[in-house]
Amino acid sequence: MSKPKVVITGMGAIAPNGNDLDAFWSALINGKSGIDRISAYDTTDHSVTIAGEVNDFNYEDHLDRKEARKLDRFTIFSLVAAEEAINNARLDSGKLDSDRIGVILGSGVGGVATLVEQQMTLHERGPKRVSPHFVPKMIANIAAGHIAIKWNLKGPNQTVVSACASATDAIGIALRLVQAGDADAIITGGSEASVLPLTIAGFANMRALSTRNDDPQAASRPFDLDRDGFVLSEGSGILIIETEEHAIKRNAPIIAEIAGYGASDDAFHVTQPSVGGEGGAKAMQRAIADAGINPEDIDYINAHGTSTPYNDKNESSGIKMVLGEHAKKVKISSSKSMTGHLLGASGAIEAVASVKAIEEQLAPPTINYTTPDPECDLYYIPNKAESFEINNVMSNSFGFGGHNGVLIFKKYNP
Repeated sequence: MSKPKVVITGMGAIAPNGNDLDAFWSALINGKSGIDRISAYDTTDHSVTIAGEVNDFNYEDHLDRKEARKLDRFTIFSLVAAEEAINNARLDSGKLDSDRIGVILGSGVGGVATLVEQQMTLHERGPKRVSPHFVPKMIANIAAGHIAIKWNLKGPNQTVVSACASATDAIGIALRLVQAGDADAIITGGSEASVLPLTIAGFANMRALSTRNDDPQAASRPFDLDRDGFVLSEGSGILIIETEEHAIKRNAPIIAEIAGYGASDDAFHVTQPSVGGEGGAKAMQRAIADAGINPEDIDYINAHGTSTPYNDKNESSGIKMVLGEHAKKVKISSSKSMTGHLLGASGAIEAVASVKAIEEQLAPPTINYTTPDPECDLYYIPNKAESFEINNVMSNSFGFGGHNGVLIFKKYNP
């Protein structure tokens, strides 16, 4: 039995370099970074003072202020990005079978800001002052729950937690559910809001973060010899996926096809990727096979590209392992050079970038790429966006715990 074709009909985005889809894409193709000095808290005692914050974000345009107080920032991001995606897809759940529309999201840490806030309340003011909204505000699955409640979506509803592969795995699982006939359409992607003193300190003490505090916008430099760590950031990416039949029946705008998903685990180390990128390579191979294409059919790769010493060289090795000679020809870039690392939401915002690359036949660059690393010897679209024929895109995500998730997007052909 052949799998139904699954298409993307709408997208929404909130990122450090753009608070909606158009602004985000414009920033990417123009090489605009959203990384700056942290404004949310006093960084005086911190070794890392930069991050990718979402700024000038007015949620009151989308949510009731009283209700928003009961929501963690990561949930607010997901609701606003979902609204944009739903509107772009012209998805009117009131006119569709709500039992057949689901929500599958990914988040690495969920409502960690709420957790930190309420722990401080407990410590400073005692147990009776802990908010009764604490648990339903903090749990990672609550963003998907709120999206379902707001739009009356009664289909499958799950949240995936696989570190920095969370959103990619969520999109992949959503694809599987639609292919299996468990839903006609799914709102999928991821959200994260963890730019906090605790998380910054934790990653900094692991020596995972860039310490280029004096030049924030040059700090994230994937595949560059002078990279010194990733930059923590926040935001959300949401996609509407549905069967081609369902999309055509409701006269929806079809942007691209989501054609393949592959996953694996390194089973190697808690934080480091497997040597040579073997685990990631297996996920790439599985995604390409699932999409029914050959490695040489990949035109563009939106890399995980974290700007860390281990990831970038091992991802490059994994790409060479899978693509062979074609690896020297394929064009690659890392959106994280401009957005920073959205942790569990990174795969979602990068899926949005991948689909836009197909739609516009234009790939965003890897900015801050000035000094090639001999161990990263592929073509990383340096510093300026490039226009070329883009039919098949591979998007990679790898996370702590050895989680690897890879998606394949195709140009839509009716």
